[in-house]
Amino acid sequence: MAEVLGVGMTHYPGLRYPDAHMANILRQLLERPAAAELRDPASWPPAMREEWGGDEGLAAAAVHRRRQVDALRRIRAEIDRFRPDLVLIWGDDQAENFQEDLVPPFCTLLYDEIVCRPFARGSAITRGTALVGAIDNVWNEPVDQAFAYRCHRQAGEFLTDGLLEAGFDVSYAYRPLHFEELTHAFTNTLLYLDYDRKGFDVPVLPFHVNCYGRDLFRRRGRFGREGEERAVPGGPSPRRCFELGRATRRVLERSPWRAVLIGSSSWSHAFLRRDGVWLHPDLEADRRLHEDLRAGNHGRWRELSSDEIERAGQHEFRNWICLAGAMHDRRAEIVDYVETWIFNSSKCFALFR
Repeated sequence: MAEVLGVGMTHYPGLRYPDAHMANILRQLLERPAAAELRDPASWPPAMREEWGGDEGLAAAAVHRRRQVDALRRIRAEIDRFRPDLVLIWGDDQAENFQEDLVPPFCTLLYDEIVCRPFARGSAITRGTALVGAIDNVWNEPVDQAFAYRCHRQAGEFLTDGLLEAGFDVSYAYRPLHFEELTHAFTNTLLYLDYDRKGFDVPVLPFHVNCYGRDLFRRRGRFGREGEERAVPGGPSPRRCFELGRATRRVLERSPWRAVLIGSSSWSHAFLRRDGVWLHPDLEADRRLHEDLRAGNHGRWRELSSDEIERAGQHEFRNWICLAGAMHDRRAEIVDYVETWIFNSSKCFALFR
């Protein structure tokens, strides 16, 4: 039986940029007309004001980065020790590759190889502002820097066939649709696994999850005004994500390949919250998930509802729920749990050996 290793991590865009720009998502939120009454830090929760400080979060950004990078280095060391044949990444798509003509709930990307130029397009931290193209990345790499990634098409075909046979009607694709690279969830994950730029040549199997569901096009303003209510279908339920994760592990354990299974996302996102607070993450909701994980109760996540996680801005947590399903019988080693009020989302890093 082939062995698997579970990894939970983030693909937070702010980690790509210098500390002075890490709070840009908050700055963008505060520019919205609806946020006019929130622009004065005196109206913020005390802990948020403290993190913002007198330098607009610059000192806090250095700490936020250090903790994430330390956790990533521990995860990378564990992956290196495991010596995998492939790395499967459950990641989301923000109308980058899948757009109005096709939005699959799940899709394995059966590429042979793919070249990404992540700094040429900006990211969530720069897009839609005058900052596009104006921020150097933290590695000081050129804007057209290319990263060539090997993919594991054979393992992807084996997995897809096994999931279909098990009753999971997953889609698959041999080439990109609208985005000729890996989307940011996958690319950032790979960039961060090689944060120290010593090379990362493990073949990758990108596994798309439609985390954004009914908010996918609303955020992009595709249908009328941003925020306009439309009857857009939702994403896959937490229960289905959990069961798909379980099935993924069962199939891969029958394969000849040692696999790392990664659930990649931050937890609640400030800009996605539906409860009227678009200023900071839903720390209370995230703490409940963290307590489940710490106590070995991540099996409870299958009982969450889509409305519950989306109300808290935890849309992308579906990627972690897939991982939780795969690791349903293993206890997590929490490498770090990094809370924040001002950097859009709290981050968790975990290993399931």
